[in-house]
Amino acid sequence: MTPKPRKPWRVILTGPDVRAESDHTSEAKAYAFVRAALGGDSPTESARIEHWEDGRWRWFETVTADEIRAAQPTDETGPVT
Repeated sequence: MTPKPRKPWRVILTGPDVRAESDHTSEAKAYAFVRAALGGDSPTESARIEHWEDGRWRWFETVTADEIRAAQPTDETGPVT
């Protein structure tokens, strides 16, 4: 069996001309990365979150940029940063 990786959370970003992977030590860090990568004017359209389990990478969730942008607080002038 393949040993557990040091960073058992993986985020795969996709969009037009975008394909990137980033590994993380915790679920919280993976989701913080997703919020940063999909927020604002990023060309990234979605993030696939995977978790290492039973000796292989397993799909955990897919998050879209629309979901992240809808969850960000706004005021009359736009997103609050």
